[in-house]
Amino acid sequence: MSKIGPNDECWCGSGKKYKRCHQSRDLLKELRTESLSPIARMASNPRQVRPGALSPMRAVPPHIVRPDYALTGKPQAARQKTVIKSADQIERMRSACRAARRVLEIAKAAVRPGITTDAIDAITHQAYIDLGGYPSTLNYHGYPKSLCTSVNEVICHGIPDSRPLEEGDIVNLDITIFIDGMHGDLSETVLVGEVDEESRRLVRVTHECMMRGIASVNPGAMIRDIGRGIQTVAEREGFGVVKAFVGHGIGEQFHMDPQVPHYYDRSQTTEMVPNMVFTIEPMINQGDYRHVMWDDRWTAVTLDLKRSAQFEHTILVTERGVEILTLPDGVAQPFAH
Repeated sequence: MSKIGPNDECWCGSGKKYKRCHQSRDLLKELRTESLSPIARMASNPRQVRPGALSPMRAVPPHIVRPDYALTGKPQAARQKTVIKSADQIERMRSACRAARRVLEIAKAAVRPGITTDAIDAITHQAYIDLGGYPSTLNYHGYPKSLCTSVNEVICHGIPDSRPLEEGDIVNLDITIFIDGMHGDLSETVLVGEVDEESRRLVRVTHECMMRGIASVNPGAMIRDIGRGIQTVAEREGFGVVKAFVGHGIGEQFHMDPQVPHYYDRSQTTEMVPNMVFTIEPMINQGDYRHVMWDDRWTAVTLDLKRSAQFEHTILVTERGVEILTLPDGVAQPFAH
């Protein structure tokens, strides 16, 4: 079998991306021939996150405007190739991103030892509705919840369930709202009670990685410059940069061009131009950058079960640099020219 990337079509002909199909099984086969230690760690780690019970999918009132996949689970529009936003689209993106930030702050305030991630989902779901928005993740390709809650070794797309958060956990809250015809997207990794220093360092460095990537955004620069900045910081600190999951263009569609790798990929020569909008959302691991998937086909965990953290902003390329659309209210733009 020739070498294929995680975002390539799987070799089996299913039409799915390799990372959501056979990659985990192929990787475990490789490990069994090399060493049993990673598999043994999976079996023996007492702090490993285990899936809990899922509550039913939450309802959205009929007056809330829905994206095209809300009923079927399948986006109807073809992936947009035009990535330059009009003035009207940019203003609606600013509105959606402000709303997403408000929801994230509500979700963060709920984090504490003992609360279940499903309870955070319920609080977050209501916050979207109170603002007049739709939870973008809800039924997106069948995803069953209104946000992603990725705990400890879960890299991304963790599904909220009955597992209570524990003292010392870290949890990423990934929020996306559909409002004013646009999706606004951001995430943060939050500490649960007293957390060990190495996990705190991971979270600090991951935020630094995101900000270094954002600082690389300028008209005329290339998309690969973002990943170069992120990878430089992460590897300096001894951490691994996840390659399988990337940033993305966003607007009327949840995911659109361009793709934004968080590692240096010399082939990513797309030029950044004013009025492009996309996310920068590095996932940084304490150890191995590779992942395996749970059987739910959503939850990606680190191969070695060491912890992972993520931060995300939605950004706008401007004539003079970059505007972060998902900053908290009252916080000044850090890269204003």
